[in-house]
Amino acid sequence: MSAAINLETTPNELPTPPRKPGKKRGGSFAMFRNAKSITGLAILGFFVLVAIFGDVLAPFGPLEKDYTALKQAPSAAHWLGTTHMGEDILSQIIYGTRGVLIVGALAGIIATLTAVILGVTAGYVSGWKSESLSALTNVFLVLPGLPLIIIVTSQQDDPSLFLVSAVLALTGWAWGARVLRAQTMSLRNRDFVQAARANGEPLHRIIAVEMLPNLTAIIASSFVGTVNAAVLSLTTLAFIGVIPITNLNWGTILFWAQQNGAFPDFWWWYVPAGLCIALLGMALSLINFGIDEYVNPRLRSAGERARALRKRGIDANSSVTAVRTTPAAAPAENPAQSSEINDDH
Repeated sequence: MSAAINLETTPNELPTPPRKPGKKRGGSFAMFRNAKSITGLAILGFFVLVAIFGDVLAPFGPLEKDYTALKQAPSAAHWLGTTHMGEDILSQIIYGTRGVLIVGALAGIIATLTAVILGVTAGYVSGWKSESLSALTNVFLVLPGLPLIIIVTSQQDDPSLFLVSAVLALTGWAWGARVLRAQTMSLRNRDFVQAARANGEPLHRIIAVEMLPNLTAIIASSFVGTVNAAVLSLTTLAFIGVIPITNLNWGTILFWAQQNGAFPDFWWWYVPAGLCIALLGMALSLINFGIDEYVNPRLRSAGERARALRKRGIDANSSVTAVRTTPAAAPAENPAQSSEINDDH
C-alpha cells in the first residue's frame, strides 16, 4: 500500500453531500442562508427602524433652523453638519427615510399586484385574450417612464406620496408581467395543472392554488426590483426639482445642496444622502441575489456546494487541487518483505 493517496479532484468535482431529512424543508429558505441576502435584509431592517422611530431618533426638526450655525461642518451639536439655513442634515435624512420607503413600498405593491393579475392571466388563457394582454404589456414596456412621471407630477401643486407611487407603479409593472406570463405559459401544461383542469376546478382556483405557489419567488424578485427602481426614480425626480420640497426625501436634500453650491466644498450636505441611496439600493440588490438563488436550481445547488466546501476548509473559488493523505505505512524490514506486501494489496 502506498504511503499517500492523492485525490486530484478540483473543488467543482467534489460530490455534493447528501441532504439530511431535516433540511428538505429548509431548502425553501435558501435565501436566508445566503450571506449576501442576510446583509441586505440587515441594512433594509436598519432603514425601516429609522423610518418608524424617526421622530424619536432625530435630534431636531427637519426644517428647524439654527442661524448661528450656517453651513457648519459636522460637530458635536450637528453630527452631519447644517445647511445654508442652519437646518440639521442628520434630522433631514432621518425624516426623509420615511418618505423614500413609503413610496418604494407602495409602488412595489401596486406594480406587483398589477403584474401578477395581468401576467399570470395572459400566460394561462390563450387566443385573442392572451394576445391582447401581451400587447398591452408591450405598450407599457416601451413607454418613456421618466418623462411621463415628470408630466403627471408637474401638473399637481403638491402631489401626494400615493400619487407619486401610483405613477411610478404605472411605469414599472410591465417587466414583471412579461416574466410572469412566460413562466405561467410553461406551467399551464404541467401534469398537476392539467389534472386540476380535468377535475373541473374553476380558473381562479387553478391560478391561486396551483400556479401562484410556484411563482412566489419570481413575484418576490419582481417586487424587490420594482421597489429599487421606484426609490431611484423618486430621488431622481426630487433632485431635478419635479417633486415639491414639502415631500422631504433624500433627493430633496441633494436638490437643495445643488441649488446652493454645496458641490464640492460642503461635502457633508450631499455625501450622506448619496450614501443612503447607495446603501438602500445595495441592500435591495443583495436581497434579490438571494431570491435568485432560490429561484434558480443551479445557483441554489452551487451555493449549497460552496457552503459545504467552506465548512470542510476548501476554497470553492480556488484552482488548487485538493489532496488528502493517509497515515504512512510502517517501513518494511527488507526489500523482499516490501515486495510481498505490495503483492498482497
